[in-house]
Amino acid sequence: MSAVSAGDVLLLVALGLAGVGLLVLRRLRPVWYWLSVGALITLVRVLVTYRSVMEACGLTERPTRLRLWLARVADREPTRLIPKLRRVRVTRTGMILRIRMQPGQELHDFVVASERLRHSWRAHGAYVRSVKPGWVEIRLIAYDVLRSVVMPKGLPEGLLRVPVSLRSDGLPHWRDYRTTPHELTIGATDSGKSVYLRGLIKRLASKPVALVGIDCKWGVEFSPFAPRLSALACTPEEAGVLLDVLVTEMTERYDLIRAAQHLAPDTPPEEITSDVWGLPEDIRPVPVVVIIDEVAELFLVATAAEEKRRDHMITQLIRLGQLGRAAAIYLEVCGQRFGSELGKGATALRAQLSGRTVHRVNDEGTAKMALADISAAAVVAATRIAEDRPGEAVAGDSSGGWTVIRSPFTSLHDATAACVRYAHLTPDLPALASFRPATDPTPGEEAVPVFETA
Repeated sequence: MSAVSAGDVLLLVALGLAGVGLLVLRRLRPVWYWLSVGALITLVRVLVTYRSVMEACGLTERPTRLRLWLARVADREPTRLIPKLRRVRVTRTGMILRIRMQPGQELHDFVVASERLRHSWRAHGAYVRSVKPGWVEIRLIAYDVLRSVVMPKGLPEGLLRVPVSLRSDGLPHWRDYRTTPHELTIGATDSGKSVYLRGLIKRLASKPVALVGIDCKWGVEFSPFAPRLSALACTPEEAGVLLDVLVTEMTERYDLIRAAQHLAPDTPPEEITSDVWGLPEDIRPVPVVVIIDEVAELFLVATAAEEKRRDHMITQLIRLGQLGRAAAIYLEVCGQRFGSELGKGATALRAQLSGRTVHRVNDEGTAKMALADISAAAVVAATRIAEDRPGEAVAGDSSGGWTVIRSPFTSLHDATAACVRYAHLTPDLPALASFRPATDPTPGEEAVPVFETA
């Protein structure tokens, strides 16, 4: 046997180093690995194994009568029909397969087989959605996009539609107040709930909307955002008065809508409206987003007088939840737990909060309180969030749809800087003037909030 030459040794060493380098790149820079090597490997695997995978996953249909007749004429065994792969598109996070279904197939067939497809093509995740009748789209995720969240750039935001998190399928998760006016956000201590709120406030700070904070922990959570807040209540007593003012503001907005409905006979149909968004822009009131940091503090009582105040506050919150959407007043209710044990009216209020975001919780009962009426699978997903994944959550809505999301880390400094930068956008609402936190800036120092007594 001839001796191994020095060139062969160098080639083996180079191949070994290249393999190790790819493994390190895959671990530390999964995006680079995917775009350089992984996408090509997965594409070849999909194209080569497509028919066998479809057959193994039961995604085939019986041949047509014409094919059966042709097979008999040719004395061949008729083959089953497989869905037709029409297009493959590589993205930053994975690969999208556009597939035309065979007659007799439905979206549910592919949803059931999604886990088998994921393992067959060695993807981190496989998500199926309907594109149009007869077509499905399978999104293969190449790596764990939630391990290190990087939000896509250049997302088209709206007045009340902002991206707040990244979904497990690589798409952004939006907080759209026009679609889901009120939301309940639950999470245990250090679960990332505060980071989620910081990111939301940072995004909304650049919009011409009024931000109202109710922080019954003496304002320690929302005080840094004072330059951008139109109102802030730091105690349950202040919160009760502020909620009364918001209900009055909502009533006045309904009066404005009703006045606009006193229309002449020749009024065009497109000018008839039942909410503030149909009003002319010059008289349309600004949207108001009410953010409650720890809603349980509003329910806690120690005396009969406090119980009466609590019942009144909850009644006002329920009224805002029932009627606030048409008046462009939206609720963002947060807490560690939320259920009937909080007291009278809790269940009625929760029913108005159609959006649900559940971070890591301490027990299954807490997840059920928020997600049981959406999906049992969502409850299971929420209880499986690990402690070392702060910011990860399960987001769902009343339609029954849900997804796993994770918020990018937003520091308190970044959120505060955004509030200071966009302080000039704070709307001037006379009804909330007495609740607006005043700031006392010192030259060369960051502004420190100073609160007025309501």
